[in-house]
Amino acid sequence: MSEVTTHIYYCDNPAHAIEDALASAGAPQLFVVADDNTARMCLPLLAAAVPSVAAATVLTLRPGDEAKTLSAAESLWRQLTDAGATRKSMILNLGGGMVTDLGGFVAATFKRGMPYINVPTTLLGTVDAAVGGKTAVNFAGLKNQVGVFAQPAATFISTCFFDTLPERELLSGYAEMLKHALLEGPEALAAALDCDIIALDPATLLPLLRESVATKERIVAADPTERGLRKALNLGHTAGHAIEELALEKGALVPHGYAVAWGLVVELVLSHTECGMSTQWLYPVAACVRRLYGSMPVECSDYPRLLALMAHDKKNTSPDTTNFTLLEAPGRPRIDCTAAPEAITAALDIARDLI
Repeated sequence: MSEVTTHIYYCDNPAHAIEDALASAGAPQLFVVADDNTARMCLPLLAAAVPSVAAATVLTLRPGDEAKTLSAAESLWRQLTDAGATRKSMILNLGGGMVTDLGGFVAATFKRGMPYINVPTTLLGTVDAAVGGKTAVNFAGLKNQVGVFAQPAATFISTCFFDTLPERELLSGYAEMLKHALLEGPEALAAALDCDIIALDPATLLPLLRESVATKERIVAADPTERGLRKALNLGHTAGHAIEELALEKGALVPHGYAVAWGLVVELVLSHTECGMSTQWLYPVAACVRRLYGSMPVECSDYPRLLALMAHDKKNTSPDTTNFTLLEAPGRPRIDCTAAPEAITAALDIARDLI
């Protein structure tokens, strides 16, 4: 299940494409994994248009990334077992990144692997978790610590569910689009910075999603299991995950995309100090993040805990070093970079001043 799927469908209304894919797969049983929100708001729309989904067994989860746990996976495994699921059965993950991460992990591990498809319902899930074959659960308060690479049989990308998304969710997804633009190059970055994600209509947004996902597809195709180039997609995530985990510890949850946006600024500062990236790229990104996401919720007193959380990041190759993806310039990532604690705290100081 480690090969990269080419079955990514872009459509205004995904119903016919999903029904055709399910009919072609010929799975004897279909299970829909959704959280309480997508089961209430999105599943009825899909079930009304897709007979196979209407007849499926629905497995629901609590919403929110804090629900992405081994105990939740165990609950799904038990329900699949009780329903007589086999390796020939199929899971359809309907939801945001939490649902596709957890549902994909459950599918990849149940009976050593059953097929699954993703139907992302959030902008963040569309450009991030639903594509690329990473599945995982959180563990011991740390993000995505237990997981496997397992490509979906298909992913259906549509804007038809985005009408239900609050502005906060759209901005969360935009942060990943901004990351992809930084990895693509100066022209893509300029276009992303000029994009008003809140004001875009679905017809305009869909081709932008195609372009953003294409960046990730290209990188994943070259390195499906993150042995080299795919590490570039971690830009903003070492600092971002630590900020997200710190907020969780404090009981003040922040959306994943917001944490990534703040993490991008921290790591662009490090890109300047450690890789010589020009500040002509840092300043407009920092201004955009400040305008859309506000101040980074970090105090000087948080630095030791942030450093400790970064030291546990799954991308690290040694317990004594913290691994970053940095940029020499937009479109020129440098993977497997390390930075001394003093450099990281200095970057946090500068980032706090910038945003």
